[in-house]
Amino acid sequence: MPITAAGTKRAKGASHLPLRVASETTPTALWNDSADPDELARSIGFGAVGATCNPVIALAGITAHLAEWRPRIQALAKQNPTAGESEIGWLAVEEMSIAAAKLLEPIFHETGGRNGRLSIQTDPRLHRDATALVEQAVHFSTLAPNIIVKIPATRIGIYAIEEATYRGVSINATVSFTVAQAVAVAEAIERGFGRRAAEGLSVEGFGSVCTIMGGRLDDWLKSWAASNRILVEPGYFEWAGVAALKEAYRIYRERGYRVRILSAAFRNALQWSELVGGDLVVSPPFDWQERINENDIPVRPHAIDEPVDPVIIETLLTHVPEFAKAYREDGMKPEQFEEFGATVRTLRQFLEADAALDALVRDILVPPK
Repeated sequence: MPITAAGTKRAKGASHLPLRVASETTPTALWNDSADPDELARSIGFGAVGATCNPVIALAGITAHLAEWRPRIQALAKQNPTAGESEIGWLAVEEMSIAAAKLLEPIFHETGGRNGRLSIQTDPRLHRDATALVEQAVHFSTLAPNIIVKIPATRIGIYAIEEATYRGVSINATVSFTVAQAVAVAEAIERGFGRRAAEGLSVEGFGSVCTIMGGRLDDWLKSWAASNRILVEPGYFEWAGVAALKEAYRIYRERGYRVRILSAAFRNALQWSELVGGDLVVSPPFDWQERINENDIPVRPHAIDEPVDPVIIETLLTHVPEFAKAYREDGMKPEQFEEFGATVRTLRQFLEADAALDALVRDILVPPK
């Protein structure tokens, strides 16, 4: 009987499920891009060994199960009589994350903390305050033994990632789209490890990852090209995020960074199929997992080592300077990270989801007449 990355046995007869095949036969780990308990339970059946939550995901999960969450939010308000709507909303996010973490805890123990992780994101409204990000990250890390905390890969976030690592927090760098960000994140985590080691603190048992939101990078490049009336061959932009992910993975492997790349924000199946075989994480939304399995997309065990067509790379580098920023290690300096178009767009979406969660809590506690 085959063994998954989580070390748990799976039944035979699942060869038509590419995600499970990849998780059983290659180092590539599958995580579910949602903390929804129903989706996560089904994703674990596909071989998933981790999951994630962010403001958009949390809002969607609470909205989808509002009949359950409405009385729970009312109870949280009663238990915390002076709490505002934002605090109550984040208490709900914590509860959602704790429940999802519980589903993954057996995998966490089986893999020594490498997998079985639940990512919870720091409040995007704190993105300008490194100290606040660190304090919230430390708090979140106490919610369950297998929590991993998302911090944005901005200039401020890079400082927070180093400090939180030093204080013992496993990190998932988010709002990250570029090779330059991925390298800055890895270096920050290594500095945090170095500070811990210098003080005799353990650097074992961390499960840190650096997300590259490949689909959001593709979205931004398409938008930039349209605004600037730039045309390239049809389909080339679908490879941009994949190219950045492969390049970041190559650098990580060469330098031996103690953090894995994570592929997120799926827009096409390439953002899974082209990464299979790498010692990294792919984190598709559950609907994408179903589509990959339904279409029986072939598993190429060494796909991660197959380079993107150099004609595509050269075309994008020549005609789309925003791609050069994303693909080249020296494409941006940390002070430029928060100005990158994909960063601005994503931060705004996370902030808007936070505001929408506030409004949802407000409507529950002070229903309109």
